[in-house]
Amino acid sequence: MGTPRSMLIISAHAADFVWRAGGAIGLHTENGGKAKVVSLSYGENGESGDLWLESGQTVEAVKKKRHAEASAASSALGADFIPMDLGDYPLEVSGASLQKLASIFVETKPDVVLVHAPEDPFNPDHPVASSAAQKARLLATGAGGVPASFETIPPPVMYAFEPHQPDLCSFKPDTFVDVTKVWHKKSEAMSAMAAQRYLQEHYTVRAEQRAYQARYAGFDKDTKYVEAFQRLTPEKRSAL
Repeated sequence: MGTPRSMLIISAHAADFVWRAGGAIGLHTENGGKAKVVSLSYGENGESGDLWLESGQTVEAVKKKRHAEASAASSALGADFIPMDLGDYPLEVSGASLQKLASIFVETKPDVVLVHAPEDPFNPDHPVASSAAQKARLLATGAGGVPASFETIPPPVMYAFEPHQPDLCSFKPDTFVDVTKVWHKKSEAMSAMAAQRYLQEHYTVRAEQRAYQARYAGFDKDTKYVEAFQRLTPEKRSAL
């Protein structure tokens, strides 16, 4: 047997990967692949609304809770969870943190990378995470195979997962993934993110809507749930 395919997911906040790419991650691992989720922050300040309703809440307590939730969600999808705890609102990625992220690329040697869309006028952290992920990929791959003083990896394919408001984020999906057979895994992962339980219905409906649209791409009526992605790197083909 060959080496299992590797997937790396870069999430601005602890739950972003669940809503937007949980199905694709679960499908990847069910098919024998390995997956790692890197969460740049826990989303403790701006992405943990329900937890801040609790009297006497603290940032550290929220972080602890979010860590437990994201770990459980990752486990449900068969992925490893790597927190970087850089803070949120605003998320800022220093040079040292960027180098650490690049080192994760080198260690993981991913075949495919999932990131935020480059634009999001309603969330200041998502474009920062997208930019950092793309920069880390370039650092890890070097100058297109030219020898360097540091270890490099083959360029992985990179996709943007669907933003919360795709039509306002210049998101143009060109890849549909049928996640119907692993929807139970995504449901379990979404349920684990108790601090944002209100988003579960939203992303369930979104997956159902994408399933209808995907019929134009050749999916049939048995496809109930679909996740949409936009490819950010050129496609490599030997012929058309």
